[in-house]
Amino acid sequence: MILSLKPFIFTEEKVKRQHAIPSLIALAVLLIVSLGCSVLSAPPATPAPQEPPTQQPQPTPVEPTAIQQEQPSPVPPTEAPPPTAESQKFFTEEFDNGAANWSPFVTNGKLHQLDFSARDGRLVFAINERQVWSYAVYTPQTYDDVKIEVQAENFGNNENNVTLICRYSERGWYEVTISNNGLYKIYFGKWDDNGTTASYAKIADGGSTNILAGRAINTYAFSCKGTMLTLTINGKEIKRVEEKQRGLREGQIGIGVSSFRYVPVEVEFDWVQITQP
Repeated sequence: MILSLKPFIFTEEKVKRQHAIPSLIALAVLLIVSLGCSVLSAPPATPAPQEPPTQQPQPTPVEPTAIQQEQPSPVPPTEAPPPTAESQKFFTEEFDNGAANWSPFVTNGKLHQLDFSARDGRLVFAINERQVWSYAVYTPQTYDDVKIEVQAENFGNNENNVTLICRYSERGWYEVTISNNGLYKIYFGKWDDNGTTASYAKIADGGSTNILAGRAINTYAFSCKGTMLTLTINGKEIKRVEEKQRGLREGQIGIGVSSFRYVPVEVEFDWVQITQP
């Protein structure tokens, strides 16, 4: 009897495959377990280094100094306002703002007999009574060496005096009087102890053809420098005299107008200039 080999062979291959499958499964499980162990036992990945954030340097605290604590100085204006007569010592007074800084008085007659006012940029002395000797001093400043110059115009009677004074104080003053008749006199004047009566001592006198008579405009100047007293008329020096007896050193400056036998007298000062001699 002949036995067939195919079934036997088939069965054997089948058995081999059946035995091979569990082996493959076991091998796969083994690989999986090995890989898992490798993963678990592997060191953690090192992160890439990063640049630390840049920090701005903090300023070191500084104690404020006296200079740092000062307030800033104000910025001066581009153009300073013009100085006023009150704030100046040497200037030209044109009487556009009145005559509040000028104080009138008389040494002969009564003050109410004098019409003293600033009109249309001029200082006016108007007198309707005879023998009134009037003055006005500039009160905000005192001077030692000084020159006072005026432009005076006569509108009244031709018989009058225009007066310039310097170093006016309780000790006395120096003055020059210029008459329209062409004569001049330089005096030392002083009040008595009661301040009610003034006396005069003549220092010098003379005449000048430079004085314009009548209703005319004259420019007069009188300077007190040290012991020297100087009179200038219409730009020409007329008289210079040294005065050491009274020794006045400083005081106020002033101007004046006097009437004599005939009235009315009216003299207007267009300007008064106060300068250093």
